[in-house]
Amino acid sequence: MEQSGSSSIEVFPVVTDYHVSVKHYGAILALLLDGSPLSEILSSLVSLIEAEKLGTMGSVLLLSDDGKRLLNGAAPRLPDDYNKAIHGIEIGDGVGSCGTAAYRGERVIVEDIETHPFWAPFKALPLKAGLKACWSEPIKDSKGNIIGTFAMYYDSQKSPTAQDLLLISEAASLASLAIERSRALQFQRLTSNIFKHLPIALVITNDNWNILNANPAFYQLIKLSAEKEHQFDPHHFFEPSGLNKIAHMYESLQKNEAWQGELIGKRLCGASFHLDLTVTMFKDPCLDEVCYAWLFSDISERKQASELIDYQANFDSLTSLANRHQLFRVMQEEINSDSLMPGFSFMLMDLDHFKQVNDTLGHDKGDKLLVEVSKRISHCIHESFLLARLGGDEFALFLPGLVKASELTKLADHIVESVSRPYLIDDKQVLTSISVGIARFPEDALNLEQLLNCADQAMYASKEEGRNRFHFFTQQMQQDAERTAVIHTALRLALDLDAFELNFQPIVSLTTGEIIRAEVLLRWKHQGNYISPQDFIPIAESSGLIVEIGQWVRKEAMNALMEFKQIKPEIGLSINVSMYEFWSHALQDSLVKSIEDIAVDLTTEGFPFESMTIEITESLLMKNNHHSIQSLNKLREMGLKVAIDDFGTGFSSLSYLSQFPLDQIKIDKSFIQQSEGNYKQQALVTAITSLSHALGLDVIAEGVEVEQELAFVKQAGIGLVQGYYFYKPMSKAALLAQLSL
Repeated sequence: MEQSGSSSIEVFPVVTDYHVSVKHYGAILALLLDGSPLSEILSSLVSLIEAEKLGTMGSVLLLSDDGKRLLNGAAPRLPDDYNKAIHGIEIGDGVGSCGTAAYRGERVIVEDIETHPFWAPFKALPLKAGLKACWSEPIKDSKGNIIGTFAMYYDSQKSPTAQDLLLISEAASLASLAIERSRALQFQRLTSNIFKHLPIALVITNDNWNILNANPAFYQLIKLSAEKEHQFDPHHFFEPSGLNKIAHMYESLQKNEAWQGELIGKRLCGASFHLDLTVTMFKDPCLDEVCYAWLFSDISERKQASELIDYQANFDSLTSLANRHQLFRVMQEEINSDSLMPGFSFMLMDLDHFKQVNDTLGHDKGDKLLVEVSKRISHCIHESFLLARLGGDEFALFLPGLVKASELTKLADHIVESVSRPYLIDDKQVLTSISVGIARFPEDALNLEQLLNCADQAMYASKEEGRNRFHFFTQQMQQDAERTAVIHTALRLALDLDAFELNFQPIVSLTTGEIIRAEVLLRWKHQGNYISPQDFIPIAESSGLIVEIGQWVRKEAMNALMEFKQIKPEIGLSINVSMYEFWSHALQDSLVKSIEDIAVDLTTEGFPFESMTIEITESLLMKNNHHSIQSLNKLREMGLKVAIDDFGTGFSSLSYLSQFPLDQIKIDKSFIQQSEGNYKQQALVTAITSLSHALGLDVIAEGVEVEQELAFVKQAGIGLVQGYYFYKPMSKAALLAQLSL
C-alpha cells in the first residue's frame, strides 16, 4: 500500500465474509422490487454503508446523459454546500477521486486529500467540510458502461481494509442494480404511459390475430369492447380496401418489410373509414411466436378535405362542370399522347349580352342562367366530350376524335339553337344566345396556347358578325390577329418616338366663304406607308393606348390653335374624342383635367377655349350617363363647344339632342352624298337641320364634294360645310399658309 498523498489503484485479497452486508441488503432489494424512487433507494444504500462503517460519509454521483459530468444522486451526511459545489463537475483524469474514477473506469483511493495531486485544484472544498480521505468506486451497468460513482469520505486520513474494499465494491454493484432497475422501470412506465395515451390506435396481435395488447385509442376508433373482443382480423377489418391492396400489404410483411399506406377500415358497426396504417412483423423471444404491430389513425376528415380541395381545383363550384385547370390539363395530356385518333376539336363559347342579365335581374339570376345554360349544352354532347366553364359566362368544349367540319357544324348548330331558346328563371323569362369559335388540332394549331388563341379569334369573329352563331378558325383570322399585334406594338413605339402627325380639314362658312374652323385629323406613317385611322384607332381603343394618343392629339392641336390664332384670331379647331375616354368616371375626369393642364402649360394669359370644339360620337348619347353629362358641362363651362360627329350613322334619336349639353351636330357624309334624287333622304336632312336650329345648334354638313351636293346643303339651310369641294385635309404648314392669304 502506497504512502499517504500518493495516487493508488489498489488490489486487495478477496474476502468472502459477507455477514455484515447480507443482513441489510434485503431491505435494499425490497425497495428495488417495490419500484421505489431511485433517490430513496440510493439514500437508503448510502445510509446502510454509513451504518456498517462508522465514521463514513457516503456519496453516489450519477453520470449525466452526455457522459461528461457528475450529478448528485445521494449524499445524506455530506454538507449541502459541498454537494452543491460538486454537482455538475466535469469528469477527467486527476479531477478528484470521483471524477478520475468515472473517467478511468477504475477504483481510486485517496488517503490524504490535502496532499494528493488529484485534489490539488479542489482540496479547499472538502477540507472546509472536514473531509480528509475519499475512496471512489466506478458504478458500471450490466454492459460495463460507467453510469456513476460510489464514494466513501472520512474526517481523517485513512487507508481501506480488504473488508472496506469489499463493502465499497458491493455497494457500487448494488447501486448499479438500483440505477438500472430504476431506469428500466421508468422507461417501462414511460412506454406504458405513451402506449396508453397515444392518440393513434396501436394493437399487437399474433399470427392467429389474437389481440396481445392494445391501447384505448384502438378500441375507441374501431368501436370494439376491450372486455368482449379478443381478435383483430385484418382480412375482415380491411375488406373495403379490396383484395389487391391487402395482398400487397402481406407480400411486404412476408419479406420482413414494414408496410405503410392508406387503407379503408370497417368498424364493428359496419361503417367504413379511411386510415393511415403502418404495420410491422416481429418475433417475440418470450412467446416464441410471430407478432404484428398495427399502428393506424383515422384520416377520414383529412381525406374528405383533400377530396374537397381536389374537387375545387378541378371543378366549377357553380355549375359542377370541369374548370379551366382540369380542361387544359386533359387537353395537354391529349396533345402529349401518342394517340392514334385523328386529332380533336375545341369549342370556345361566350354568352351574348350576359352583363345585361346581371345588371337588370341581378347576379343571383345570372348564376341560375349559367347553370341552365350548362345543362342545355351538356344535353347536346356525347358523354366522352368534356364541357368546362372557364369563368364568367365563358364555356369550353373538348371534343376528342371529332374533327369533321360537317359533324362540328351539326353540333355547333345544335348548341346555338338550344342555348338561344327562352329560359324561365324565377318566373321571369330570360333570353340569351351564344357565340362559338371552333379550332382543330393539329389542323389549326400544334400546341395548347395556339389552339386557345385560334378558338378565341373564331369566337370573336362570331361576335363581330352579329352573335348567336359559330365560326371556324381560318388562317385569315390569324393573319389579321398578327397584323393587329404588329400594329399594337408599332403604336406603342410611335407614341414613345412622337411619330404621329396632325392634318387639318377646314370647315367653311357658306355665308362668307371663309375658313372658320378646321377638324383635327390624326395621321400615322408606319414603315413609309400611311395607316388608315379605321385600321389603327380600333386597335388603340381595344388596347387602351387611345388615352395616351388622345392626350398627344389634344396637346399638339391646342398648340397649333395658338399659332393659327396669331394669323386669324377667329379660327377654331374641332378635336375628336374617343368613346373609350368616356368609358369610366376616372377616364372622364382625366380627360377634363388633361385639357386644363395642357392649357396651363401653353399660356399663362388664358387659353382660348371658346375656339375649341370637342367632337363625340352618337354612342355616348346612348349611354345617357349622368357623369358623362357632368363632364361635358365642365368642358362647356371652360368655354369649349361640344359637337356630335357623324350624326345619323348610329342609333340616332333626335330626343337625345335636347338631353345632352351640345352646341353642334355634324351630319354624316352618307346623308349628303346619297341625297341627289332621294327625296326621303333630302327630307330627313332638312328635318334634322330645322330641328337642330330650333334647339340652337349649329349644323355642319360633312363630305360635300360636288356642286349638286353643295346646292342641296344650301337649300336645306345648312351654313357650315366640310368636304373636298372646298378643301382636302392638309398639314399645319399648309393651313397656316391658307390662313395667311
